[in-house]
Amino acid sequence: MAQRNTWQRERVREALDDARGFVSAQTLHATLREENTGIGLATVYRALAGLASSGDADSLQSPDGEALYRACSTEGHHHHLICRSCGLTVEIEATDVEAWAHRTAALHGFTAAEHVVDIFGLCTPCANRRAAAEGSA
Repeated sequence: MAQRNTWQRERVREALDDARGFVSAQTLHATLREENTGIGLATVYRALAGLASSGDADSLQSPDGEALYRACSTEGHHHHLICRSCGLTVEIEATDVEAWAHRTAALHGFTAAEHVVDIFGLCTPCANRRAAAEGSA
């Protein structure tokens, strides 16, 4: 069922466009609350779920198990490199992963296989900051 395009959904979409990297629904709601939009947390969750299902937002599960979202800038299937420190996200193609997923599925008799691959690490600036902090400790 298609979601109605309400002003609240549009405002959630705008806030997601403005966010850097992946954000939780709670973080996005806090931003909207600071702006006195009157948009409730349940509305944020519904809007994000709708944006994700329509392909207008990427969603993933953080290493802590929390659902995170970001405005999608690439159409079609893709993967992400995500900085655990600052949230910087880079969309990547991973043809080796695609081939492996299809081979592995076929090896076990599966067809129409789908997968999600997100790689978490530290971007260069965050890694440098961490190394400098550890060096001065």
